[in-house]
Amino acid sequence: MLMRPDPFREIDKLAQQVWGTTVRPAVMSMDAWREGDKFRIEFDLPGVNPDSIDLDVENNVVTIKAERGALGDEVEILAAERPRGVFSRQLVLGENLDTENIDASYDAGVLTLEIQVAEQAKARKIAITSKESDRQSIDA
Repeated sequence: MLMRPDPFREIDKLAQQVWGTTVRPAVMSMDAWREGDKFRIEFDLPGVNPDSIDLDVENNVVTIKAERGALGDEVEILAAERPRGVFSRQLVLGENLDTENIDASYDAGVLTLEIQVAEQAKARKIAITSKESDRQSIDA
């Protein structure tokens, strides 16, 4: 494979890794949704070793860090379109979520977080009493 040297290639590559592009953002992509009393968040982390994933919760902030390692010095890179290095993302969760009980799993390059809605935030029925019914039982 013959390639012409481009002095600006490394600068362009660094800028894409720091700021990302519309095709390949620098942050890890995610989807989030609610299923009943559970919030589910999925992060795309293909090619990441599960041992390199670090998940921290402080107050209502979840921080995810992961690393996709370098290929090594002894290989000849022909194309390098997937960013390598450390990725991180922070999410601020609402107070209606139970951050004490977060389930995390990693399968097929996807990190999944499941967070329960806090008990105090769940919908519940409130009994309504009537002073009229109390008066009728006293008169009888």
